[in-house]
Amino acid sequence: MSSTSNPVTPPSADTALISVKPIVLPAPARGTDLHIRVSAPVTGTDLPIVVFAHGFGSSLEGYAPLADYWAAHGFVVIQPTHLDSKTLALPEDDPRRPQLWRFRVEDMRLALDHLDELESAVPGLRGRTNRDRVAAAGHSFGGQTAGILSGLRVRDPQTGQTDDLSDSRVTAGVLLATAGRGGDDLTPFAAEQLPWLRHPDFTYMTTPALVVAGDKDILPLTVRGADWMTDPYVLAPGKKSLLTVFGGEHFLGGISGYQSAETTDENPERVAMVQQVTLAYLRHALGVDDAEWAAVHKTFADPHPLGHLESK
Repeated sequence: MSSTSNPVTPPSADTALISVKPIVLPAPARGTDLHIRVSAPVTGTDLPIVVFAHGFGSSLEGYAPLADYWAAHGFVVIQPTHLDSKTLALPEDDPRRPQLWRFRVEDMRLALDHLDELESAVPGLRGRTNRDRVAAAGHSFGGQTAGILSGLRVRDPQTGQTDDLSDSRVTAGVLLATAGRGGDDLTPFAAEQLPWLRHPDFTYMTTPALVVAGDKDILPLTVRGADWMTDPYVLAPGKKSLLTVFGGEHFLGGISGYQSAETTDENPERVAMVQQVTLAYLRHALGVDDAEWAAVHKTFADPHPLGHLESK
């Protein structure tokens, strides 16, 4: 973090963590078994759970700066590899492609359905989780996935129906660099290639959530610019918070991996801020501890060199 003013002080992390991959869950309806990575601290009980959806093309190997950090600070982090992952190399004419958005939601739900198996696959983890404290998190396409589990509704581009795919087990969300409104806010490219972005409805996304958006996140998906990524905060009702990352582009300083080549705005201070604010929020929203979240809000009460935090 910057030492110029208002640093966010990270909590200590004296506990080692364990990570197991791949844990394979049969998924006949999916057509490909679901591969999952689970990371957790080696000690501690009553551990809350974060199910994390990667961005388009990534896999369970990604987002270590977040997964490792959360796990080292007392969370069990579950990372499925979704069908759009480059590691699976799904053919362009694969009939599952129009439903990639829905398969992602089912991947997350399948992981929650099989927590017994996931716990048993990690040495020493069984019986140490708190299944009443579950958050869904995700980056980019994964942010939409987490949003759907939190109440966001998407009109199915094949059927035209808009179904409620929320999951009552999910009681908090963290949406990082997540798409906003559809319709005329989309570029022709986005409307054609990513039809699940055409008609999102945020009015049912009542689950508490933290939205993280970079103020320099300019994508070829919208005609609006970086403020498009704030829509999940602006348009969704209920308890929501928004962290605006100053200078942040789509990977928010490098959250997708250590020394990741896809990061265009590599900045360890930005990553540290995202780590610390998301951790404080998760602890607050899942009822673990409110002190860190209050401290973070106090830190951002005055102008901060790295970002702005607001809540409603």
